Amino acid sequence: MTGAALRRANLESLVEAQGATRATPPLLLSADPYFDLAGEEFGRRLLLTTDASGAEYCLRPDFTLPIVADYIANGVGEPAAFSYLGAIFRQRETGAAEFDQGGIELLAQRDGDVALDQVLTFARAALSIFGVSPVVRLGGVGLFEALLAQADMPDPWRSRIRHRFGHTEALDRLLTRLELAPDLPREQQLSRDALVADVTEQMVAAGLSLSEGRTPEEIADRYLEQQALDAAHVPASTLKLLRDYLAISGPVLQALTRIEGLAAEHRLMLGAPIRAIRRHLNGLGEARVSFDASFSPRLDYYTGIVFEMTGPNGDVLASGGQYDRLLERLGAKAPIAASGCAVWVDRLEQEVRS
Repeated sequence: MTGAALRRANLESLVEAQGATRATPPLLLSADPYFDLAGEEFGRRLLLTTDASGAEYCLRPDFTLPIVADYIANGVGEPAAFSYLGAIFRQRETGAAEFDQGGIELLAQRDGDVALDQVLTFARAALSIFGVSPVVRLGGVGLFEALLAQADMPDPWRSRIRHRFGHTEALDRLLTRLELAPDLPREQQLSRDALVADVTEQMVAAGLSLSEGRTPEEIADRYLEQQALDAAHVPASTLKLLRDYLAISGPVLQALTRIEGLAAEHRLMLGAPIRAIRRHLNGLGEARVSFDASFSPRLDYYTGIVFEMTGPNGDVLASGGQYDRLLERLGAKAPIAASGCAVWVDRLEQEVRS
């Protein structure tokens, strides 16, 4: 057996050893969930086709969404574990559009800490098969959300800032805009009912349909939302707090100590999410671990701790974390804890060859 074949066999054994159901989602999937959840940036990487009715499909670009969607369709609530190893399809700047990923998804587990430890252990074990001692970068989505919830700012801006978390350039532009915004007095506004009536009158006068396209209520709500944002002033001290927090990056214990100091200075209660990160450090063994306060996947359904593992070449070889909001986004009626990760098999093979 060649080295590559042996590594593949060992990875297969690791996937099978997780005590999980081996998942094999269809190769052809509806594209709509990917556009809805992952946005245009990910959508540009899909390999798309259209059926006779005009519905869009894509070649399977990942395993997580179809695994979770199938779990919901079959009734949620019971703990479930899934593992996988197989081909996915994405357009990339370099390399083939078809390549293999392996991973695990742990849903509705009774102990979220144990589930995340299993995910981290799986990722480290997969990399060790290829002889890689990873550098681990941790992020704290829950930690940032806890800070954001307590920071002094008008409520309309919290969701806007959260939506850009993980998009470094977009968040920087937003914070810069807020830093430059004048503190203007809020103008007198029409009530919602009066505004809806006014928009309705104007649409009727212009011969526009009240039911096709945006309704008067939707137009009024969007206008009022924008007016509220324009009038809402974020204090300079809050913007400095966000800048100081997002700039924290380095060895994990040093970074968390700096965040604890920042929390004490601003009287923020961040102890619980910080302790959650500390609890998982032992499970990472002797790996070099850093914490980056600005790090998050560009998907807003991630909730707690997130991670990337890179090799000597700097490529991301494994990534994942806690994504408790995904199942609700796909139709579940209540929050369901979820953790998982994916490992990039072609990148791991490249590490062996380099």
